[in-house]
Amino acid sequence: MTGIYGDVSSSSLYQLFSRLLEIYLSERSFGSRTAHFAGDVAEGNMASFKNIICSVSKRYDVDAQLVEAVIQAESGFNAGAVSPSGAQGLMQLMPDTARELGVTDAFDPQQNVDGGVRYLRQLLDRYDGNVALALAAYNAGPGAVHAYGGIPPYRETQEYVGRVLQNYKMYQ
Repeated sequence: MTGIYGDVSSSSLYQLFSRLLEIYLSERSFGSRTAHFAGDVAEGNMASFKNIICSVSKRYDVDAQLVEAVIQAESGFNAGAVSPSGAQGLMQLMPDTARELGVTDAFDPQQNVDGGVRYLRQLLDRYDGNVALALAAYNAGPGAVHAYGGIPPYRETQEYVGRVLQNYKMYQ
C-alpha cells in the first residue's frame, strides 16, 4: 500500500495497529487492577528488570516469560505504578497481599517481583498449573474463581487473562 509515508506493507500496518491497541488497552481503565503509568510504556524498562525476573522466576519455578507478560499487563514495567485501588509496583501487589507475602516495600523491584512471583506460584499450584485460572485469580482473587468454577464473568478479568496470555505468547 502506498500512502503519504511511502510504501507500507500490511504487516507493518498490522504491527502498528497491534502496538496502538496494546497502548490503548494498557492505559484504559479495567477497574481496580489498572495501573496509572508515570511515563511511557517502554520496552527498554523490561531490560532493567530482566535479571530480577530471571532469578526470581527460577527460584519459584515459574516461566520468566509468563512473569514478563504479567508485569507488562499490570504496570507496563513501571516500578512506581499505583492503581486506583492501591495496587503497587511492577506486579501490582495490593498492600494486604504484599504484607502477607512479607513484602515491606512494594515499590522495590526485587521485593515486588519476589512477592508477585511467589503469589503466582501459589496460584499455579492451586489450579494444577492452569495458567488461565491462575491469572484470573491473580486479577479477581481466588474466591471469585472458586465461586464461578472458572474464569469469572467479569469483563475486566476476562480481558486481563486474554491480554496476559497474548503478552505471554509474544514473549515466548
